[in-house]
Amino acid sequence: MKGTVHYEVRGQSALLSIDNPPVNPLSSGVRQGLFDGMTQALADDAVKAVVITGLNRAFIAGADISEFGAAATAGASLNDVLNLMENSQKPVVAAINGTAFGGGLEVALCCDYRVAVRSAPVGLPEVKLGLLPGAGGTQRLPRLIGAEAAIGAIVSGSPIAAPDALKLGIVDQVVDEDVVSAALAFSDQIIDSGSPTRKIRNLTDKVIADRERQDLFVQAAANLDQTHRGQFAPAQILKCIEAAVYSDDFDAGMAVERSCFGECLAHPQREALIHIFFAERAANKIPGLSKETPLIDIQSAAVIGAGTMGGGIAMCFANAGISVQIHDNDPEGLQRGLKVIEGNYARTVAKGRLSQQAMDERMALIQPAATLEAFGDADVVIEAVYENLDLKKEIFTKLDAIMKPGALLATNTSGLDVDAIAACTSRPEFVCGMHFFSPANVMRLLEVVRGEASSPQTLGTAMALGKRLGKVSVMAGNCPGFIGNRMIGGYSRQANLMILEGATPEQVDSVIYQFGLAMGPFAMADMVGLDLGWRARKMQGGSNEITARIPDALCELDRYGQKNGLGYYRYEAGSRAPIPDPVSLEVIERVSGDLGYKRKAFSDDEILKRCIYPLVNIGAQLLDEGHALRAGDIDTVYVNGYGFPSHIGGPMWFADAQGLDQVLADIRRFHEETGDDAWKPAPLLERLVAEGKSFASLDACAFG
Repeated sequence: MKGTVHYEVRGQSALLSIDNPPVNPLSSGVRQGLFDGMTQALADDAVKAVVITGLNRAFIAGADISEFGAAATAGASLNDVLNLMENSQKPVVAAINGTAFGGGLEVALCCDYRVAVRSAPVGLPEVKLGLLPGAGGTQRLPRLIGAEAAIGAIVSGSPIAAPDALKLGIVDQVVDEDVVSAALAFSDQIIDSGSPTRKIRNLTDKVIADRERQDLFVQAAANLDQTHRGQFAPAQILKCIEAAVYSDDFDAGMAVERSCFGECLAHPQREALIHIFFAERAANKIPGLSKETPLIDIQSAAVIGAGTMGGGIAMCFANAGISVQIHDNDPEGLQRGLKVIEGNYARTVAKGRLSQQAMDERMALIQPAATLEAFGDADVVIEAVYENLDLKKEIFTKLDAIMKPGALLATNTSGLDVDAIAACTSRPEFVCGMHFFSPANVMRLLEVVRGEASSPQTLGTAMALGKRLGKVSVMAGNCPGFIGNRMIGGYSRQANLMILEGATPEQVDSVIYQFGLAMGPFAMADMVGLDLGWRARKMQGGSNEITARIPDALCELDRYGQKNGLGYYRYEAGSRAPIPDPVSLEVIERVSGDLGYKRKAFSDDEILKRCIYPLVNIGAQLLDEGHALRAGDIDTVYVNGYGFPSHIGGPMWFADAQGLDQVLADIRRFHEETGDDAWKPAPLLERLVAEGKSFASLDACAFG
């Protein structure tokens, strides 16, 4: 069986050490090892207490995800182990040496006492996989720290640092090092005081006090509408914690937890979230790259452009402890950019998420450079100027003469031709795209764009660097817009066509919001600024693109979006809440009529399909062309870069869930009704339907 538990006696205590590298998940072997170790310790009269710890870098990092939903395996279940611990008349102490997540923390909560090393995070992150703690976490944690704190911990799923866990009362002691020795000493003190046990299931003071707070669960439910809109598991978590508060019978609360866990396990959101979990990890597996691929040693970096993107990218390097120089051709712009970076860090310090010392250390890593020539010794340079191909080519010509041999040269372009940029150098094999998403210091996604000449060393270095910067990196082929922006073009175009055809911005945005995105395309356009595209089109002599007519007409009336309070919507001073505006609707209807549209009513279902199915169709084209390696990569891009709801699993997973035959039928219908080649079905989509396959099956076959 995978994983084992080592047993030894230290003084008066039995020490059980979990050894299931690298992170000690609760595999069947670990569960059986804990059960056998507890049984042996309880049968030995010389053993007065039990200490449980982990080897490697974790205490227990959680359940073995590969076993979720699988048939029960032979041997001890987790509940068998926990029951043995909880019924023990000998005190059990958890020596939390590292990560204690999910089932790991639930094991610790079944111990009588918990000692943690200062660096160890604890938490119950099951909600991120569409689940809830299913081994008593929703019942024991409220009894230990109160319902409000338990709701915050379990619904967010966020890690809790050991010192914070001590303040909350989750752990009893925090030590700087050698947590096993500290836990053994702690257990000796317990033995010397008469070996009292302390079962969390018997603690009632916190939950009895919570019964006096009449609005606690009403307010918590209201908060879910803001933080976890449309998600199933968080509401089930509230039911479980409410049962912990109002039931005098611990076992009755456990029955509620088991029932709610079963509902979450069977819910499609659980599969979608686990799909995204594995898709993010699979994105690092690139054909032609392996652990043996030599990488460039990145010790120093350089960034060109001190605007929003360049500043954010510089922060990414500093956050990872990498020294970075930043240059802008406008000296005043460079100083403004550094001030913005400093302000970003200062706000994080003010919120208590960063220490002043850490801010000072990161700012010290970011150094202004007066000229490009200062970059000569950098290991990587990222160009982050505005989207102008001629300007980027000019910059890379200069970089080719400045950068040392073997340096990585990357462009942050969001959709321009990486090969054309690389061709301006004598070393195209060292050039690739590294498309960060704005704000770069916040957004998790990084598209690594493979140029025709990009070497395995270059691509492997870019992917590894993305991971080092804390990004979810996805490999994309060099085509206009790469993966994300190429697909979003189809989404935006259909939204703009629909308001010409009879829908309203409010209706389209409402459908997309209810689907799960943070905002619809027109609220998003107002936030970005309608004038950006309008001014760009004017500089190019205007545009005949039909979908530009309405935003251009709005801009001609000085309606630029949130920045001046008028766009597709109007905005009250100091508010970002969009308010439907009759003036905007008049403009839309006038432009629509001038273009000869006969306006019609749209159902919400039609709007959703018109917006989402272009993502699917273009995604299939990208897969067919090899510009995306996996459907899961596309889903990863959309969840991490475009706000697609993770509990729906990404556009390609969503299409599978609808049935690809039904999706194809709708796409064919749209093609017939509009005659628009944008709706011409992707050949891959037609093949998959003809063969009775799905996008997920395609990934499984190709990457196993």
